[in-house]
Amino acid sequence: MNRLLFVMTLLAVGYLAGSCTDDDEYTQGVWMRRSDLDGVARGYASSFTIDNKGYLCCGLRGTNKTYLKDLWVYDMDGDYWTQCADMPDEAIGRHSAASFALNGKGYVTTGAQKNETTNLADTWEYDPNTDTWTQKDDFGGGARYGALAFSIGGYGYVGTGYNDNHLKDFYRFDPAAASGQQWKIVNGFGGYKRYYGTAFVIDDVAYICCGQNNSTLVDDLWRFDGTDWKQLRDIADTDDDEDYDDDYAITRMGAVAFVIDGRGYLASGSRSGVTSDYWVYDPDQDLWYGDSDDDFTPMTDVHNVSSGASSRAYAVSFSTGKRGFVLTGASGTSYFDDVYELLPYEQEEVD
Repeated sequence: MNRLLFVMTLLAVGYLAGSCTDDDEYTQGVWMRRSDLDGVARGYASSFTIDNKGYLCCGLRGTNKTYLKDLWVYDMDGDYWTQCADMPDEAIGRHSAASFALNGKGYVTTGAQKNETTNLADTWEYDPNTDTWTQKDDFGGGARYGALAFSIGGYGYVGTGYNDNHLKDFYRFDPAAASGQQWKIVNGFGGYKRYYGTAFVIDDVAYICCGQNNSTLVDDLWRFDGTDWKQLRDIADTDDDEDYDDDYAITRMGAVAFVIDGRGYLASGSRSGVTSDYWVYDPDQDLWYGDSDDDFTPMTDVHNVSSGASSRAYAVSFSTGKRGFVLTGASGTSYFDDVYELLPYEQEEVD
């Protein structure tokens, strides 16, 4: 049993003592279904978290690909949804846009429309205090979709993506800068080009992984502290001299990530098909722990719903640092409006 699972198991003993027998079998983590999105089902949406509220906007749905621009807020404490102001008329409905929260406001930029023949570069700021949108400078790297985004050190960062070419550039966003000067290029990222990658932030340091480049899932992992980029151990079995990665099955595209108690959680996405597993990253050890041995509960096994959940990719997540949610997403021509929270220190009994 790996060290992280051992610690997590100890934390869970208190919940299970008195109900377990020697014959009971458990997997780590419990998935709980929460209140469904009140809006339409969708995939390829965008999200950001401000305090204990998660915001979801944009995305696409249906065989005719309706491109959305609505905004919804989820109250995590109350477990309910409220519709907010749609993006303005000047903002085109879109999917696969980059989004992040910064200084109590949300930002949405780039994306695609019209079957990826129209890529976008416009940037919009949402103020939850006034329920209003304001247009900011267009993204400095130009139109694209499938980019990733995060915020650290008082700035937003957006990079990678696709615009008829896989990309690896990064730009820093400063909302306080004068118009025309809000985006600045950030050099130093030596990773692979990619789109539909994943990012998460632990202690104001960003971690970047996953995505696809030229029909190949990338396997590099990088950290960025706002000044320097550092390459970490790969997320695949690429080191013949070590065995820590023998069971890694982490590479994927269209995954989501969230952070709980200083560890990164990576869930869903597409490998050879859509997935339902989750992996946990420990930044102190630079190691991942996951369900390669069926130790971790898949998202398809939902504690409070007997039918479980569907495997999916191109979902979104909400993350407070203490709680993590996965919602919406797509599998083939199916789109979802369901919402799930992972309780990582609890255990699910195996039937």
